Amino acid sequence: MLRIAVPNKGSLSGPAMAMLHEAGYQQRKESKELVLVDPTNEVEFFYLRPRDIAIYVSSGRLDIGITGRDLLQDSGAEAEEILQLGFARSTFRYATKPGTATGPKDFDGMTIATSYEGIVAAHLADAGVEASVVHLDGAVETAIELGVAQVIADVVETGTSLRNAGLEVIGEPIMKSEAVVIRRKGADTEDPKVQQFLRRLQGVLVARSYVMMDYDCRVEHLERAVALTPGLESPTISPLHHEGWVAVRSMVAAKEAQRIMDDLYELGARAILTTAIHACRL
Repeated sequence: MLRIAVPNKGSLSGPAMAMLHEAGYQQRKESKELVLVDPTNEVEFFYLRPRDIAIYVSSGRLDIGITGRDLLQDSGAEAEEILQLGFARSTFRYATKPGTATGPKDFDGMTIATSYEGIVAAHLADAGVEASVVHLDGAVETAIELGVAQVIADVVETGTSLRNAGLEVIGEPIMKSEAVVIRRKGADTEDPKVQQFLRRLQGVLVARSYVMMDYDCRVEHLERAVALTPGLESPTISPLHHEGWVAVRSMVAAKEAQRIMDDLYELGARAILTTAIHACRL
């Protein structure tokens, strides 16, 4: 069986299990379940702390894992990402009190507090900065107020909590993170079971990003309509009972669907419909 690590809690857990369910895999019904066997798909799922997943995968005990890019890089584990999943996106940045520093070039001799010691230490080393890094588990913004550090490095979304603590974001982002599928470095990524798993997840990603659009169009307007809805290879065109009309079916990006429907209507297309795509293989 393919052995896969899944986050057991936090912002990664729910979306990861939802994606796996959409991909046709069984998922646990209770949080206390640590292992679930899906015999139909020949997969065994292990529900682990997100921070530990890269370590287990790099050891070779598990074949694949779903975790965050930030947690993978922070672990220093011999594992690599093989598919981006598009959820749990975040930006990792430095912050400090106004006037303290403008970026890493000013950090020499300072202490930086973070929950991601591995990422920060590597970033400072790449920048040639000699600074101390202190590890804290959460609520790192209080480290400056309590005198533990002069700078913090943390996940930043809106920056509201930092501003409320009297801090400002400085410098360029250290990294951008999201949920990823990881595999041990050097492992056989052409393994048929791994490839099938990746195809299923890729199918979910495409299904979430596209809709199927159907509409009726006059033949003389067809080329302009097809330019609006080219599809992945090309649209399906079928003649209608009324002469001079055709039915068109094509996949379009979900975020563009409303605009495309407006443009088709202005072109003279009618009976314009969109339907969700639940699964696909490209």
